[in-house]
Amino acid sequence: MSLDGWNTLLVLGGIRSGKSEFAESLVADAPTVRYLATAADAGDDPQWAERIAAHRARRPANWSTEEVTDDPRRLADVIATARPEETLLVDDLGGWVTVLLDPTHQPADDTVTVAELAAAVRSCPARLVLVSPEVGLSLVPTTPLGRAFTDALGAVNRAVADACDTVVLVVAGQPCRLKPPVGLPASPAEVVAASDDRPAVDGGTGATVPTQAGPTGGVSTAPGEALTTATTSPAIQPGMTLPMPDESTGPQAVDRLASLDVPGAGFGALKQVVSFAAATQGTPTPTPWRSVRVLLVHGDHAGGVAAGTVAGESARRAEQARAGQGVLARLAAESGASLQVVEAPAAAPIEHGPALDTEQVEMALRHGQRLAEEAADAGVQLLVLAACGVGTEATAAAVLAATAGAEPPAVLPRVVTAAGQVDDVAWMARCAAVRDALHRTRRFSRDAVEVLAELGGGDVAVATGILLGAAGGRLPVLLDGPVGVAAGLVSRDLAGQARHWCLLADDGGNPGVRLAADVLGLEPLTQLRLDLGEGANALTVLPLLRSALALAAGLPTRPEGDDRDDDGSEPEPAEEAEPDFREPEPEGPGPTSTEPAETSAARAG
Repeated sequence: MSLDGWNTLLVLGGIRSGKSEFAESLVADAPTVRYLATAADAGDDPQWAERIAAHRARRPANWSTEEVTDDPRRLADVIATARPEETLLVDDLGGWVTVLLDPTHQPADDTVTVAELAAAVRSCPARLVLVSPEVGLSLVPTTPLGRAFTDALGAVNRAVADACDTVVLVVAGQPCRLKPPVGLPASPAEVVAASDDRPAVDGGTGATVPTQAGPTGGVSTAPGEALTTATTSPAIQPGMTLPMPDESTGPQAVDRLASLDVPGAGFGALKQVVSFAAATQGTPTPTPWRSVRVLLVHGDHAGGVAAGTVAGESARRAEQARAGQGVLARLAAESGASLQVVEAPAAAPIEHGPALDTEQVEMALRHGQRLAEEAADAGVQLLVLAACGVGTEATAAAVLAATAGAEPPAVLPRVVTAAGQVDDVAWMARCAAVRDALHRTRRFSRDAVEVLAELGGGDVAVATGILLGAAGGRLPVLLDGPVGVAAGLVSRDLAGQARHWCLLADDGGNPGVRLAADVLGLEPLTQLRLDLGEGANALTVLPLLRSALALAAGLPTRPEGDDRDDDGSEPEPAEEAEPDFREPEPEGPGPTSTEPAETSAARAG
């Protein structure tokens, strides 16, 4: 069973289910393991002593064992103070609950103690595996003590499972992943474009690029039937309540950076990346995103917004991505990211009427939401939102004007032809189309679904659903282009929490992206003015972001006595005191005199 991407993991199982052996196998490759034993002393029980001896015999010689049975709060303290480079194995929480309920520790606030343990697990910087009995499947015990134990253990399991990023249930030696849940099979409308294992050839360079198949990449989701797929998520409507990133771990992660042993002044602008990752992962020691999925939304817009574009160009780019070719696919392969092409309904000319009808918009929203949920269920740790389609920049400008009151000419970038020349006629045609669409809808309410139906179209609607689904699944999203920020503006009006799960890689010098980012409170991580295509810009920056997170998680703290300032810079040297050249003040009353004291005294006589 593959369990890549976990940092804190809870293993549940019944008696003799194999849960301890499975937990030990997960950390077998660690250079050293701190084994936190919770079992009480066997006393005069030979069978219990045999169980403890069997556990000890399985542990490798390079593991250290610590007994945490004296004080229930000690387990939380050990977990909270663990170092990022350590690996901890707790076996098991049933023994810990037994100690917690022991009369010698009463009266005590057991609820607070359990909350402290869950908080320590949630913020643990080390890799942590906890083992616990699953007793909730049996009959309710008939004794008061038995009921107290099962009730307490059930509460502990729930609290710890919520704090862990992965939960596995072992039944008869077979591990079953409970969190994140295993994704559902692909719908019939999802087909694998590259059906064989032969590498594709990039037509631009002649180099081979690995094609990706199945749910990890090379997938194309077609419009129509796929958009009607049912989902069990809450209905998309204004006022949705979605999770927020952890507001405390971000500042804690930034404060921790100041203590790391780096020779220079520190992480600079990349502190923002560490803070974002810490908040979205819920730990002050975030880890680099290992599992990344690129969702390429392909949707065209007809009418004046598409002025100056080459017919069929966006379809060619989407087909390139399906075949594992082109800029986006190459960058995805270099980053180890999967790539999925998502077909959105084409939009009608917005200057003459709605881009889509309301039913199509709702289907597109739900489809995007489902795509994000499937990614979260598959263990994806970061989504990169990409887009290709004609008319996307002008459509984004229309959405920005409708939601933020922007002037279309101020947020529409210049139109540049394939030959590198500026096409002012096409730019004016786009401005006119957006102006006419805004005039046509001037009396509309401008709620989120209406903006998508009248102005945004299918690609922005699918992208909006992706952002909402990602926020619901606590999945961060990397943005970098007009479709992504336009979806961010619309999703903000449906659920204000969605934008807090977004990170902007680069604004590419696009005035619309720059203004939308300001409205959303997203500061671009870089100012490289990249224009490789929406999504490709983010993948170009991704290795830099991963490097920052790897350093933040793996560097040791500075040695004792290194007294740098909080920002990581060397302290300023103390200024030397300037010499005082002032004349001394007289010691007593009367005029100041420079004559000898005895002369002055003679005159006085």
